[in-house]
Amino acid sequence: MRRFQIAALAVTMTIATPIATWAQPVQGDYAGALEVVASYKAALEKLDITGVEKLFAPDAQIFENGGVEGNFDHYRDHHLGPELKAFKAFSFSDYKASVRGEGDVALVTETYTYTIILANDEKVERAGVATTLLKRSNGQWQIVSAHSSSRKPKPKT
Repeated sequence: MRRFQIAALAVTMTIATPIATWAQPVQGDYAGALEVVASYKAALEKLDITGVEKLFAPDAQIFENGGVEGNFDHYRDHHLGPELKAFKAFSFSDYKASVRGEGDVALVTETYTYTIILANDEKVERAGVATTLLKRSNGQWQIVSAHSSSRKPKPKT
């Protein structure tokens, strides 16, 4: 179960933070895409994803660690929601992101470390990478595809 929870959270770790270090300056009108990703990340760290479905297009697809999780509603109800209830804490560190875009499409790529504190106080740390594709429609950015993976961090030298 724990392995499942850790793997399942990989996609949820894809989210930016407003105080993150951006790998490159934001070009054009793509700051809004980063704000959507940051809002999702903030909800995860609060362990409360109430209302975040508005950040996702109805037909958005979630992919993590080699698996297809389906649309956000399915992912929230059958995967993410139950997992977040099993955690005491969730945080990101060593976060770096970049965004690039073309017209009404933006691509956010991220690297980070995340730490989960389980209900039994066990600490789980993983290094992760993610790619989030967003589309702007009627002036609003929404996630249409999110893909992430994670692994145990390499020992620091």
